[in-house]
Amino acid sequence: MNGLRAVIVCLVLTCAAVTSPAAVASPGAAETPTSTGDTSAPTAAKPTWSALAVPAAAPPVTVADLAARGAREAWATGSEHSADGPRPTLHRWDGTAWSRDTTFPGADASGRLGQVRFVDDDLWILHVRDGAGEILRRSAAGAWSAVPLPQNLRVHQDFTAVPGAAWVVGEDDSGLKVLRYDGAGWTAQPTPDGVLYLMGITARRADDAWAWADTTTGTTVLRWDGTAWRDANVPLPPDSNVHTILPDPSGRVTIGGTRYTDGVAATYLMTFDGHTWRTTHPPLGDTHTGGMVRGPDGALWLPVRSDRAFQSKYARVEGRRTTYSYGPERTNAIDVRPRALAKAGPSLLAFGTVEIYGSKPNLMSERLGG
Repeated sequence: MNGLRAVIVCLVLTCAAVTSPAAVASPGAAETPTSTGDTSAPTAAKPTWSALAVPAAAPPVTVADLAARGAREAWATGSEHSADGPRPTLHRWDGTAWSRDTTFPGADASGRLGQVRFVDDDLWILHVRDGAGEILRRSAAGAWSAVPLPQNLRVHQDFTAVPGAAWVVGEDDSGLKVLRYDGAGWTAQPTPDGVLYLMGITARRADDAWAWADTTTGTTVLRWDGTAWRDANVPLPPDSNVHTILPDPSGRVTIGGTRYTDGVAATYLMTFDGHTWRTTHPPLGDTHTGGMVRGPDGALWLPVRSDRAFQSKYARVEGRRTTYSYGPERTNAIDVRPRALAKAGPSLLAFGTVEIYGSKPNLMSERLGG
């Protein structure tokens, strides 16, 4: 009986070891990222970046924006080369593959597509066509319509939209213009004294929008409270600029930019928890944070300058820890540049350009997870 009991105990222990969660390998090949500011024990293996095929455009191409609504819908905008000048490009991700969309108005005319936003069930895109601006809208049924801007702008700087409101900022011959659309018509909005021009804009709600501006006293963050644009009194680092602002539905706000110290540029990040601003300086060099997003894991992700011509490189910032990962190796690539990132369900999508030896840059895409 004692011998039988010993055999049963051994079998139980063996089964436990085989089925233990710690013994089950994570899906995907393991990355070996470099790390700064963290000495904790190694974590479990994580999924790696994989290459996604993208229908070619006429090089050289420019990538403007990438936005996703869940795992099965993402859109990437930009422009390609044509004999008559830039021509707009629009690509769609359906959860399995990228395809090119040429059904929107003006797809075969000179122009470019800019920022992408989702408004309820619709897709909204800034479109500059023959020098005039408009907002393209695609319904859930796939029908396109256009909302022309009330005036021509010499520069279309940025665009954002949320349910109930949309903004386009730019300049004409008289200077800065902030145009707001409320679903019925357009209104030109004044900005505080001393604002020279707006470099970007984003919004959380129709009564809560953020913009970063160049003013007579330096870079300033503005906030729309539903009544007027006001100085948000953000304590930006001295001698700094702003590349992006990420407002979160929870009330958290993240700002990314560059600070100059004795002529040397370095990236900074600021976070607002609803009460206090906190500034950190992750080891990102002078990385432009315009492509920064909050990933499906809650951390901040952004493309950085790669030290490998044949691979892209990404930084993941969470608190005081910064880690790096590389995209897949691309044969004969001499420059791989992801331009924009988007959270697509549990995955992270990248969209940009890749230059293969002997050819001009064309489109590329990569995915982490999925």
